[in-house]
Amino acid sequence: MNLFNTRKKVFNLVIVDESGSMSTIHHQAFSGMNETLSSVRAMQLRYPETDQRITLVTFNSSHTTCLLDNVPALDTRELPSSAYNPSGCTPLYDAIGRAVTKLEAQVEACDARANVLVTIITDGEENSSREWRLSMIRALIERLKSKGWTFALIGTDNLDVQSMAAEMSIDEHLKFCQDAEGTDEMFRRERRARERFVECTCCNTIMPSGHLFDEG
Repeated sequence: MNLFNTRKKVFNLVIVDESGSMSTIHHQAFSGMNETLSSVRAMQLRYPETDQRITLVTFNSSHTTCLLDNVPALDTRELPSSAYNPSGCTPLYDAIGRAVTKLEAQVEACDARANVLVTIITDGEENSSREWRLSMIRALIERLKSKGWTFALIGTDNLDVQSMAAEMSIDEHLKFCQDAEGTDEMFRRERRARERFVECTCCNTIMPSGHLFDEG
């Protein structure tokens, strides 16, 4: 059997708000995305028994852009500054629905065990989706959680992140202060949570629900 086919696949889907209000933390958000890519590459080297894949999606009311589409970690490179330019409104449900359903098809095509971590980062509530409603997103997430997928919602301190997550049936959530220091700290915790997720995957252990961002 080909050794590549025996490696544990880990699918990292990161969905980042690119609406106009993210301009206040433009630099930190852009840098954080590149640091997340770097950390996934590092985990591929640290855990060669895994096949780390990364999908990176940004969104606002004018587009949902897949900057990386299920790319092997070591094939990724630093994003250019032109890749992230906040503007427009927040079609949160459309972005989640489009990105998650596309990844689901890719996971099924691989016939792979569902080692999937979906991370959603936003500074605003849904305000402009046209295709997906809350009830549809909740049903989608609940169905994929039953297959072993993990979902995390990260939001700014102007939001009731816990309630937003609960409405979508997301168990993992994190709130951060929307300034330079707070955003940098958020991405640090996001990267550490991703490392713990991969560690659990490699050890065949299940991370307790609601504890992805626990530190200690």
